[in-house]
Amino acid sequence: MDIRSQLLFFFSALGAFNGIILGLFFLFYVRPKHRSHLFLGLLLLALSVRVGKSVFYYFNYDLADVYIQVGLFACWFIGPLLYFYVKTVLEVTRSASKDMKRQFAVLMLLALVLFLGFPRNDHEGLWTSWLIRLIYLQWVLYVIAAGYYVRKNYPKVQSIKKGMPSFKLWFLSIYIGNAIICIAFNTGNYTSYIVGALSFSFVFYLLALLLLFAKKRNELIFLNVPRDREKRIPVENANVLTERLEDMMMEGQLHKDPDLTLAKVAKKLGVLPNKLSLLLNDNIGVSFPDYLNKKRVAEAKAMIKSNSNYSFEAIGYDCGFNSKSAFYAAFKKHAGTTPSKYRASSHGV
Repeated sequence: MDIRSQLLFFFSALGAFNGIILGLFFLFYVRPKHRSHLFLGLLLLALSVRVGKSVFYYFNYDLADVYIQVGLFACWFIGPLLYFYVKTVLEVTRSASKDMKRQFAVLMLLALVLFLGFPRNDHEGLWTSWLIRLIYLQWVLYVIAAGYYVRKNYPKVQSIKKGMPSFKLWFLSIYIGNAIICIAFNTGNYTSYIVGALSFSFVFYLLALLLLFAKKRNELIFLNVPRDREKRIPVENANVLTERLEDMMMEGQLHKDPDLTLAKVAKKLGVLPNKLSLLLNDNIGVSFPDYLNKKRVAEAKAMIKSNSNYSFEAIGYDCGFNSKSAFYAAFKKHAGTTPSKYRASSHGV
């Protein structure tokens, strides 16, 4: 092997090896945890395995079929993992999570059918014709879908606060880098088979440099820096505190106090205000103002049902609202309708 080939092998293989290390870092070690890190770690591992296969195949054409098939199996998931990474960064709804789980299940089922039902050593003709084209086509389609999703949600990326390290640079580097690698592998027949591996090495070292020189790493790899999950209240303790809070609010009718604050409730509950705030935001999933207004609106709905003669202004003040406008705004938000419409539907008017 001449010096040129040795350098090609070194830089290509080194990128694949380091990609595995970085993938494992995102899977197991990066803090705080975020779902997007799971897909980014798996994406880096899939790319590294695919690139590693390309490197060794380029320099050793006698590579066993099983290794070639492992590389193609990894390639099958590169596009979907990029798409899932983009979605988990920009959208974290339950429906999105369920959609990704369904897609992943279908992809895994198809992969098992393809790779176990048609092993390359028994069906080499299929793999050198349409099966390999199917894998690359699927990769391209998912890259396009991810690009469309980035474009659709680009205002979220643009809304990064001034002074933060550029998440946009990190996020777009991952997407554009993967698009470049996809193009390199799909055009390998017209350029060189090793171009894809070299493209990956280039993209990998760009991402590694961004991580290395980022002053605030969390603000680089998160669109919205999450709370420190290690400070979350354990589920068992949270359940006990939630039950105590509900009993205290109901028995003392604390929501009727228009001057009620988080600090007052925390003092009565016997916890620090920041702990009560964590309980509400992280465990119950609601802010203190919304928690309080939900209680007040529930009380108002009961009063509207029980007596059709009360004025809405009086009901609002009795339930703890300090103005008519605040009562109407909270009622519309938490009841989904206005007090007058709710009264009409409750009394059959």
